[in-house]
Amino acid sequence: MLRDDSREVRCGDTFLALKGRNYDGHDFILEAIERGASKIIAEHGEYSVETKIVPSTREYLNHYLKEMMVPIHLIGVTGTNGKTTTSFLLWQLFWMLKVPCAYIGTLGFYTKEKKQDLKNTTPGALELFRLLKEAKEDGCEYVVMEASSQALDQGRCDFLEFDYTIFTNLTQDHLDYHKTMENYLKAKQKLFALRKEDGIGIVNGDDPCASYFETGKFLTYGFSNSDYEIEEKETSFSINGEEYQMTLFGKYNIYNMTAAISLLYQLGYTYLDIKEKVLKCTHPEGRMDVIRSGSNQIIIDYAHTPDALENVLNCVKEKAVHKIITIIGCGGDRDPLKRPMMGEIATRKSDYVIFTSDNPRSENPMRILKDIVKDLDSVNYEIESNREKAIQKGIQLLTKNDILLVLGKGHEKYQIIGTEKIFFDDKKVVLENI
Repeated sequence: MLRDDSREVRCGDTFLALKGRNYDGHDFILEAIERGASKIIAEHGEYSVETKIVPSTREYLNHYLKEMMVPIHLIGVTGTNGKTTTSFLLWQLFWMLKVPCAYIGTLGFYTKEKKQDLKNTTPGALELFRLLKEAKEDGCEYVVMEASSQALDQGRCDFLEFDYTIFTNLTQDHLDYHKTMENYLKAKQKLFALRKEDGIGIVNGDDPCASYFETGKFLTYGFSNSDYEIEEKETSFSINGEEYQMTLFGKYNIYNMTAAISLLYQLGYTYLDIKEKVLKCTHPEGRMDVIRSGSNQIIIDYAHTPDALENVLNCVKEKAVHKIITIIGCGGDRDPLKRPMMGEIATRKSDYVIFTSDNPRSENPMRILKDIVKDLDSVNYEIESNREKAIQKGIQLLTKNDILLVLGKGHEKYQIIGTEKIFFDDKKVVLENI
């Protein structure tokens, strides 16, 4: 079997020495041989087992996987926000339409009944190939997958050809990796370059960066011809005069659902085919997950970018609510430029904010929190670095008809402190304290 991780090598395997952003597989060739590799594919060197030297191991891998690729329809979704929800909605709708479909993304790998956790939103090329093959073996006709900017930049998807690609939006994130918004945009554009010759792009026409994705065959979606109304238990919206209802709420979720519906229209499904199924769709775990406590609502959401935070706050402001209390932090070893932006949005749009830890990683949590509040003029906040205590305090502050937002981690069941993943579940903490 071909492997690109020396730790996974077993006796008789072939080890491929890939060069990554922060590592070089050539440094692990001897370890792979010690673990039983019988063949090495590398760009240089002489070794004690059969060795094949190639100009580029990345290009070799892409060519190899293209030759081995199973026939399956691929839908790729990229954007700063909305990738997970749009993909998850499509996965649900396909199954309701009796079309076997797999999902690959932040939530993991799903078929109809199978759910498997993944280390990355978009796995490495070899793991991605394995999942696509498994989806095919499980009878899936379609795979809808999230394509992260890092994965696209690193070429993890280069062996694929997509039938459909969706662009949701582009706002600031991951500048610790990409350095500039221009680089970030170019990474996202790579997905649309991986379409089949007759592949179709589906583009959020309301996004300022839409024109960069309007290439080849494409269509746009947005609010130019749409009306919407957000009520307590459901959201109504129209597409080309046809009215839909869904249980997801918020304007940004209308964008997510409209992207999904637009794709289904391209596949030949009609309003009558889709209408009732849209109403049955649920949100992904940790996305606008509402827990009711008396007259109050506690909402858990993954929002961890300035745009996502503003969208969530705008969304809950459309509800009849007394006050909004927000609990949020920023991840360590990640884009520090967005930290004061998050602080400003949270305090401006909330009645009260508790800033807390969110995967501090190798950074001092207090350093991150100081970055968040350093430019704030408002005083409607406090700092509590212990996330469990912050959630407990937020619940204690609820009076009547209030909303508590617990943001940033959503479905995640851990805190990353240093290099350790320590179990932590926002929802579990909330349920234990209401």
